[in-house]
Amino acid sequence: MRSTRATAAVERLNARSTDLRYSMVRTADELFYLAQNAGAEPAIRVSEALELDDFVKFVNGYGPQKPKRVSKLDVAFEKQLVRKDK
Repeated sequence: MRSTRATAAVERLNARSTDLRYSMVRTADELFYLAQNAGAEPAIRVSEALELDDFVKFVNGYGPQKPKRVSKLDVAFEKQLVRKDK
């Protein structure tokens, strides 16, 4: 099983959260879980062991999220979608 998607998801999480660092652990059953690095102490287990797709979904939803970029064109389009009262 390839873990490239899982590694990329953890890297994105580390980019979003500036004060905490996370790592991925792969078990012998080829399951993944997220661990929070605690410096000199042992890592703190954040999630349960998950399949690859479930792990990536969990990591993408975990931690701070980046706000979606909205362009001026998107705002103008949303205004056009609003139904006007007659």
